[in-house]
Amino acid sequence: MIRVSQHTTEGFRVMAEYGQWKVGMLRYCSRFSRLGEMERHMLTDEVFILVSGSATLCTDKETVTMVQGCVYTVPAGVWHHIVVSEDANVIVVENRDTAPENTQKKTL
Repeated sequence: MIRVSQHTTEGFRVMAEYGQWKVGMLRYCSRFSRLGEMERHMLTDEVFILVSGSATLCTDKETVTMVQGCVYTVPAGVWHHIVVSEDANVIVVENRDTAPENTQKKTL
């Protein structure tokens, strides 16, 4: 049976979980409207796919303007943040156990 999920509000929401992975949808909200903090996940890579709108993916070493349909992988342990437009939809894939306990944050 096909399950259909849709995320139409602001922020990040987990849409599906499979085995060790979770798939989420990220939409505009104040946290993702500017580069104010960075985070790094100590146990997992994180994958971003821009579906619509525009987004910029920043690490402590580079900044990339995302292209719709491309897959962007941020390796475990790399400081990063994403800034999205008000009409953006970004798919996020990461380990199911990614949590505050294994994520570090820093304010810029």
